[in-house]
Amino acid sequence: MSSCIIYYSKHHENTKKLVDAIKAEHPEVDLIDVTQKREQDLHGYDVIGFASGIYYGEFAEQVLNFARVNLPPQKKVFFMATCGNPMKSYFKEISKIAADKQCVEVGKYLCKGFDSFGPFKLVGGIQKGHPTDEEIMSAVEFYNSIVL
Repeated sequence: MSSCIIYYSKHHENTKKLVDAIKAEHPEVDLIDVTQKREQDLHGYDVIGFASGIYYGEFAEQVLNFARVNLPPQKKVFFMATCGNPMKSYFKEISKIAADKQCVEVGKYLCKGFDSFGPFKLVGGIQKGHPTDEEIMSAVEFYNSIVL
Protein backbone atom coordinates (compact mmCIF):
# COMPACT_ATOMS: atom_id res chain seq x y z
CA MET A 1 0.00 0.00 0.00
CA SER A 2 1.59 3.27 -1.06
CA SER A 3 1.16 6.30 1.15
CA CYS A 4 2.32 9.86 1.60
CA ILE A 5 2.01 12.49 4.28
CA ILE A 6 1.70 16.11 3.30
CA TYR A 7 2.80 18.28 6.21
CA TYR A 8 3.59 21.75 7.51
CA SER A 9 5.67 22.15 10.65
CA LYS A 10 7.13 25.53 11.41
CA HIS A 11 7.63 27.10 14.84
CA HIS A 12 8.85 24.24 17.03
CA GLU A 13 8.65 21.40 14.48
CA ASN A 14 6.19 19.49 16.66
CA THR A 15 4.44 17.95 13.66
CA LYS A 16 7.75 17.13 11.97
CA LYS A 17 8.66 14.98 14.98
CA LEU A 18 5.59 12.85 14.30
CA VAL A 19 6.12 12.44 10.56
CA ASP A 20 9.86 11.82 10.99
CA ALA A 21 9.10 9.01 13.45
CA ILE A 22 6.68 7.47 10.97
CA LYS A 23 9.28 7.75 8.20
CA ALA A 24 11.92 6.13 10.42
CA GLU A 25 9.69 3.07 10.88
CA HIS A 26 8.28 3.13 7.35
CA PRO A 27 10.98 4.33 4.93
CA GLU A 28 8.61 3.71 2.02
CA VAL A 29 6.24 6.53 3.03
CA ASP A 30 6.74 9.73 1.07
CA LEU A 31 6.85 12.94 3.10
CA ILE A 32 5.86 16.10 1.25
CA ASP A 33 6.74 19.39 2.93
CA VAL A 34 4.34 22.06 1.64
CA THR A 35 6.97 24.74 2.17
CA GLN A 36 9.01 22.98 -0.53
CA LYS A 37 6.25 21.82 -2.92
CA ARG A 38 2.95 23.41 -3.82
CA GLU A 39 1.87 20.84 -6.36
CA GLN A 40 2.27 17.06 -6.53
CA ASP A 41 0.49 14.33 -8.42
CA LEU A 42 -1.09 12.19 -5.68
CA HIS A 43 -3.06 9.81 -7.89
CA GLY A 44 -0.62 6.92 -7.34
CA TYR A 45 -1.07 6.81 -3.57
CA ASP A 46 -3.51 4.47 -1.86
CA VAL A 47 -3.58 6.50 1.37
CA ILE A 48 -2.86 10.21 1.77
CA GLY A 49 -2.18 11.90 5.09
CA PHE A 50 -2.26 15.57 5.99
CA ALA A 51 -0.36 16.74 9.07
CA SER A 52 -0.03 20.21 10.55
CA GLY A 53 0.38 22.29 13.60
CA ILE A 54 -2.73 24.28 14.43
CA TYR A 55 -2.76 27.97 13.56
CA TYR A 56 -5.70 30.15 14.54
CA GLY A 57 -7.83 27.09 15.19
CA GLU A 58 -7.17 25.12 12.01
CA PHE A 59 -4.56 23.40 9.86
CA ALA A 60 -1.92 25.62 8.29
CA GLU A 61 -3.29 27.43 5.25
CA GLN A 62 -0.50 25.91 3.14
CA VAL A 63 -1.78 22.38 3.90
CA LEU A 64 -5.39 23.37 3.25
CA ASN A 65 -4.46 24.95 -0.09
CA PHE A 66 -2.36 21.92 -1.05
CA ALA A 67 -5.34 19.66 -0.36
CA ARG A 68 -7.72 21.89 -2.34
CA VAL A 69 -5.42 21.86 -5.38
CA ASN A 70 -3.84 18.39 -5.31
CA LEU A 71 -6.06 15.89 -3.49
CA PRO A 72 -7.59 13.50 -6.03
CA PRO A 73 -11.19 12.37 -5.52
CA GLN A 74 -12.16 9.18 -3.73
CA LYS A 75 -8.87 8.57 -1.91
CA LYS A 76 -8.40 7.24 1.61
CA VAL A 77 -7.18 10.10 3.79
CA PHE A 78 -6.06 10.63 7.37
CA PHE A 79 -5.20 13.69 9.42
CA MET A 80 -2.64 14.43 12.14
CA ALA A 81 -2.23 17.59 14.20
CA THR A 82 -0.20 19.00 17.08
CA CYS A 83 -1.43 21.94 19.11
CA GLY A 84 -1.26 23.77 22.40
CA ASN A 85 -4.90 23.09 23.24
CA PRO A 86 -6.16 19.84 21.65
CA MET A 87 -9.70 20.10 20.25
CA LYS A 88 -11.33 17.87 17.62
CA SER A 89 -12.83 20.93 15.90
CA TYR A 90 -9.40 21.69 14.43
CA PHE A 91 -10.04 19.03 11.77
CA LYS A 92 -13.21 20.70 10.47
CA GLU A 93 -11.79 22.48 7.39
CA ILE A 94 -9.42 19.72 6.23
CA SER A 95 -12.23 17.16 6.69
CA LYS A 96 -14.56 19.33 4.62
CA ILE A 97 -12.03 19.57 1.79
CA ALA A 98 -11.68 15.77 1.76
CA ALA A 99 -15.44 15.23 1.94
CA ASP A 100 -16.00 17.63 -0.96
CA LYS A 101 -13.67 15.39 -3.00
CA GLN A 102 -15.58 12.26 -1.88
CA CYS A 103 -12.56 10.94 -0.01
CA VAL A 104 -12.86 8.33 2.72
CA GLU A 105 -11.55 9.53 6.06
CA VAL A 106 -9.78 6.65 7.80
CA GLY A 107 -8.56 8.38 10.97
CA LYS A 108 -7.49 11.43 12.93
CA TYR A 109 -4.61 11.83 15.36
CA LEU A 110 -4.24 14.81 17.67
CA CYS A 111 -1.67 15.46 20.38
CA LYS A 112 -0.24 18.32 22.36
CA GLY A 113 2.62 20.34 20.98
CA PHE A 114 4.77 23.09 22.48
CA ASP A 115 3.06 26.38 21.66
CA SER A 116 4.61 29.80 22.09
CA PHE A 117 2.55 31.60 19.48
CA GLY A 118 0.81 34.92 20.14
CA PRO A 119 -0.07 35.55 23.78
CA PHE A 120 1.52 32.26 24.89
CA LYS A 121 4.89 33.79 24.11
CA LEU A 122 4.42 36.18 27.04
CA VAL A 123 4.33 33.29 29.50
CA GLY A 124 7.08 31.22 27.87
CA GLY A 125 4.68 29.00 25.97
CA ILE A 126 2.40 26.12 26.91
CA GLN A 127 2.70 22.35 26.60
CA LYS A 128 6.47 22.41 27.03
CA GLY A 129 8.02 19.01 26.34
CA HIS A 130 5.28 17.99 23.91
CA PRO A 131 4.96 15.98 21.88
CA THR A 132 6.43 13.47 24.29
CA ASP A 133 8.11 10.24 23.21
CA GLU A 134 4.87 8.45 24.11
CA GLU A 135 2.81 10.81 21.93
CA ILE A 136 5.25 10.34 19.06
CA MET A 137 5.03 6.55 19.38
CA SER A 138 1.22 6.83 19.50
CA ALA A 139 1.37 8.69 16.18
CA VAL A 140 3.39 5.81 14.70
CA GLU A 141 0.87 3.30 16.08
CA PHE A 142 -1.95 5.39 14.61
CA TYR A 143 -0.24 5.28 11.20
CA ASN A 144 0.34 1.52 11.56
CA SER A 145 -3.36 1.01 12.24
CA ILE A 146 -4.17 2.66 8.91
CA VAL A 147 -1.61 1.10 6.58
CA LEU A 148 -0.92 -2.36 8.06
